[in-house]
Amino acid sequence: MRYLLLLVFLPCLAFAQTHVVVIGLDGLSPDGIQNAPTPVLDSLMENGSYSMTAKAVYPSSSSPNWAAMITGTSPAHNEIWSNDWKRADIADKTYCGGAKGQLFPTIFRAVREQNKNARIACFYDWDDFGRLLEDDVCTVKVDGKGEDDTADQAANYIAANAPLFTFVHLDHVDHAGHDAGHGTPAYYQSVSKADSLIGKILDAIRASGQADQTTVIITADHGGVGKGHGGHSAAEMNIPWIISGKGIRKNHELSTPVDTFDTAVTVAKLLNVKPFECWTGKAIVEALN
Repeated sequence: MRYLLLLVFLPCLAFAQTHVVVIGLDGLSPDGIQNAPTPVLDSLMENGSYSMTAKAVYPSSSSPNWAAMITGTSPAHNEIWSNDWKRADIADKTYCGGAKGQLFPTIFRAVREQNKNARIACFYDWDDFGRLLEDDVCTVKVDGKGEDDTADQAANYIAANAPLFTFVHLDHVDHAGHDAGHGTPAYYQSVSKADSLIGKILDAIRASGQADQTTVIITADHGGVGKGHGGHSAAEMNIPWIISGKGIRKNHELSTPVDTFDTAVTVAKLLNVKPFECWTGKAIVEALN
């Protein structure tokens, strides 16, 4: 009987002590990783699992895709269809059995409700990112001043506090795409800088003493074509999705189709957190040993 009970509980215990860091790079396309010098990202792929054909939601704009990533579902359910979305738009609406005007529940809320005293951190480089998640779920919720400041604040907090769950958003790759164009030398230079900033955050994870207990996910909201995005071309819709760390298969290219809203459900799986029933994504279990 004790053996049977162990078998039942092992799947839950396997990731019970894992810390998770998600780093989202606005406007990062698979092309950027494939054509820019990215030694840190290359190492994460070699030591983890990855897809270069993960999918954004349509429209391939920032708000719908960051929202999908953290709410575990698509705009068809959370109703965030454009960058013009405001919290006032849902003043008379309810989602997932919540109160009127309450946001569609995010991974931040799921982690907080099931880990009352945990440190949960969010650092973001695009002002509007903050409106997509709840105000009462993070231990720290910081609107950084550019990519360097955002990465520095995230790294300093991680090194000192080893939060259970951290989300870091960096915006400068998207700026390069809009200003110089996707596929240009300036765009690839911005991707290389993102790679070095990821390296800084990984150094902070090591400094925290929790590197062996941390899983890192790297992804993006959308790609781009020319100087824009928002359409449904492959260049705009395809995004990278990389997962590396504790319990993750190494040097493994995923065959499972990955949607951006699978990220929240995968984080929940890693942290042994029950997903909200209204989420429609799936955990990418193929990546797990």
